[in-house]
Amino acid sequence: MAAEAPPQPQPQPQARKPCLLSRIEASQEVVSSAVIIPKEDGVISLSEDRTVRVWLKRDGGQYWPSVFHTMTVPCSCMSFNPETRRLSVGTDAGTICEFILSEDYNKMTPALTYQAHQGRVTVVLLVLEMEWLLSAGQDRSFSWHCSESGQPLGTHRTAAWVSGLQFDVETRHAFVGDQSGQVTILKLEQDSCSLVTTFKGHTGHVTALCWDPGQRVLFSGSSDRSIIMWDIGGRKGTAIELQGHHEKVQGLCYASHTRQLISCSADGSIVVWNMDVTRQETPEWLDSDSCQKCEQPFFWNFKQMWDSKKIGLRQHHCRKCGRAVCGKCSSRRSTIPLMGFEFEVRVCDGCHESISDEDRAPTATFHDSKHSVVYMHYEPTSGTLLTSGADKVIKLWDMTPVVS
Repeated sequence: MAAEAPPQPQPQPQARKPCLLSRIEASQEVVSSAVIIPKEDGVISLSEDRTVRVWLKRDGGQYWPSVFHTMTVPCSCMSFNPETRRLSVGTDAGTICEFILSEDYNKMTPALTYQAHQGRVTVVLLVLEMEWLLSAGQDRSFSWHCSESGQPLGTHRTAAWVSGLQFDVETRHAFVGDQSGQVTILKLEQDSCSLVTTFKGHTGHVTALCWDPGQRVLFSGSSDRSIIMWDIGGRKGTAIELQGHHEKVQGLCYASHTRQLISCSADGSIVVWNMDVTRQETPEWLDSDSCQKCEQPFFWNFKQMWDSKKIGLRQHHCRKCGRAVCGKCSSRRSTIPLMGFEFEVRVCDGCHESISDEDRAPTATFHDSKHSVVYMHYEPTSGTLLTSGADKVIKLWDMTPVVS
């Protein structure tokens, strides 16, 4: 009888990951801000060498600067409106310089200069529907100007200097994230504003904000390496925490058509989060003087230590139930993706037994950009992601294999 032929190995499906489309490497210093020009093979970049450049893709596939403009003072941030081709550039001197780009993106003409702040401009945002230019600076002020006349309309003092800014046109709410880790919601009028609410969930400063007007949720990223999803529209104070980075979060963007969040961090990772799942809030950590499992005293509980003649133990917390537990009762580790913990975290022995393999199924994918990201921008119509790195390189990625 003839020997049976061994089974042929089946081809393995390729992992879905971002595809590197192009690299732009001509900057002498780190590119602190950059945007993709929609419907054009183009990029606008802002560099620490005071230059504003417009890069267009040539026939050979390489990007070359069609505009090379040197500012008189260092530039810090920018906002680009593709509909009007208006480019607003914030500077270290506190001014915002506005330019109009030509239709072929080969010329940049100065338009307005806003005397906006007493210190470095940290964020700037043009709201075309309201004809407002919103900005914030290291002078701890948030301001808005008329984008047609350049006249100041109002100013609000902030607790710390602002590092993230988003705006909802429907409600006229400005979302302001600052260096204290706080997010403030302001209701803007033509010449005044009122405080709606403030909330704080980060232990580090806010580094990025992203607003989705459809689901009415706000995402905040922080130097504490976490992302929080704030359910503004639900009006229940729900805050979902996402833990998937080893270094500070540098950028956030939301693909509303697929309900996926894209985040980048200084560790070089690009994380794509599936937000089309029912996520759970992380529990509040409970206070106790003894382990809530074995009742052994913690090291500050001198009375129980004396009465029981036992050495005090260090306190830990289970990330799933929030109970205060000792090391022996929380020796296990597990991922809890629906709570946002994509990395293994400490859980008590009881919770570890209750977590099934299905509960451990990841809800995010992780990709390496191979440079320390300092800025990111996502263009949803083409599915292209831009990352700018500490290596002075701009990379353009096709995200359609993973954002779909």
